[in-house]
Amino acid sequence: MNFTRWSARLPGTQRRAARDDRSPVPAARAEYAQADTGSGPPDSDPDGPATRSAAPALENLSARDILGQLPALVALVHGPDHRIAYVNDAYTAAFGPRPCGAPAAEAMPELTELSLLPLMDQVLRSGTPRTVKSRKAGSGSSYTVTCTPVRRDEGKGHESGVLVYAADVTDHAEAAERLRTSESRHRETAVTLQRSLLPQELEQPDDLRIAATYQPGGTDAAVGGDWYDVITLGAGRTALVIGDVMGRGVRAAAVMGQLRTAVRAYARLDLPPHEVLQLLDGLAAEIDASQIATCAYAVHDPNEGLLVYSSAGHLPILVRDEDGTVRRAEDPTGPPLGTGGWIHTSGTIALPPGSTAVLYTDGLVERRSEDIDEGMAALERALSGAKGAPQVVCDRLMRSLDITAEHDDDVAVLVVQHPARTGARAELFHNAALDLLGGIEAAPRARAFATGVLTSWRFPTELCDLGVLAAGELVANSLQHGTPPMRLGLRRTDRRLIIEVTDGDDHLPRRRRAEPGDEAGRGISIVASIATSWGSRRTPGGGKAVWCEFALPQ
Repeated sequence: MNFTRWSARLPGTQRRAARDDRSPVPAARAEYAQADTGSGPPDSDPDGPATRSAAPALENLSARDILGQLPALVALVHGPDHRIAYVNDAYTAAFGPRPCGAPAAEAMPELTELSLLPLMDQVLRSGTPRTVKSRKAGSGSSYTVTCTPVRRDEGKGHESGVLVYAADVTDHAEAAERLRTSESRHRETAVTLQRSLLPQELEQPDDLRIAATYQPGGTDAAVGGDWYDVITLGAGRTALVIGDVMGRGVRAAAVMGQLRTAVRAYARLDLPPHEVLQLLDGLAAEIDASQIATCAYAVHDPNEGLLVYSSAGHLPILVRDEDGTVRRAEDPTGPPLGTGGWIHTSGTIALPPGSTAVLYTDGLVERRSEDIDEGMAALERALSGAKGAPQVVCDRLMRSLDITAEHDDDVAVLVVQHPARTGARAELFHNAALDLLGGIEAAPRARAFATGVLTSWRFPTELCDLGVLAAGELVANSLQHGTPPMRLGLRRTDRRLIIEVTDGDDHLPRRRRAEPGDEAGRGISIVASIATSWGSRRTPGGGKAVWCEFALPQ
């Protein structure tokens, strides 16, 4: 204990005069010595000599008096069982009087509440002071406690002991707790906002099986802006999205929600992936120029068995084949969204039956202590051995990459499986196509082809008739307004019948009201009236595809 520090605060004592920077050090020391002895030259004040109070020498001060007047709690114990030797007034006011000579374990329960007895044993053995911060007692007060060893006086036969010095830090502890509560509430708000903006239930396309998981960062990490989505586009096609807003907290989550909503709107236009990202890039800069985001957008076409994708600064999609081989979807990759000035492009990667695709955010593979390539290699090894349903694969990847509730970054994972169907299940999925050659004579051939195919698929008569009517109208529309090459495609799944006609003209049809005297313009209206849904899109090689769907009776 530094008694000199406290002696200047006790009644009858005087704080050491501040040193005058303009006076030499010896003169300052002489003045202090004269003040201690009460003698010295008279004051230079012309009004008269100054009166000085004599400060007692340190060796004349009583340790008991000093400790007794400290605002902190002080207790002195001695011996291996920590028998009480002394407690000051502040200690008595906080915990009541304590009998001298009694073991601390029996007479000082507050030391047990503060978990100090093991610490006092350690201090007594090692002779080294120890401090613990913000320990809460049963009374509700919090203390920062320092235990200091007291050496024994061998000449007087005294045992070694421990001086317990406890400063009340209740106000600081409560302020810190309020801050933690506020931060926790803020984080919970961000997590709730982000989860509410993510899909509450993933769409499950006919040809794919999909699962996703989202793990927010640990309590010491602010919530980020990771998101994923699955969007059915019609005609059996499915859009898959994964993204990550760079930033933390509610602001990043809000930007993420706006981007996800925009992606769904752009996806309904049935544009190629690179055009969707091009639109999203401009929107991201308008939403918040200080926030940039990465995103990967892919479209699965069951007729082609491909993923057509585009990436804005995002990590590559991984595909695991049925034999365990893992492939990366490499270039093209552009800069993150919101940077502007870049023309995005699309690429393709095969997704055959029996394969699994994984889309993920950087929190899954990025670690501060290692290169991201090491994380990517670890993910590929984990995916190579991951089998089972999509949710099982999600869980296995999270475990293999050591993603826990205390992970320091958000993680989003989207697993997409193209199952290999055999037996009776495979009989529910069929494809048939006819090239439309010649002129108007292709229309009756198309109706006859559709009649034969739909009958062979054992559809009810009513559904066969509606399907043939829709196929005839779509083919007639293509023959009148389109250009070769033309093709009629029929596809059935376990849930719907899909009819699609492609041609070489890129002008998309629109539904319009035909006047009573018009001889044309009713085809699309008829299709829209009898089908469950319909739509059109431009095809990558130029031209367009017009399609309609009929839901199958369950």
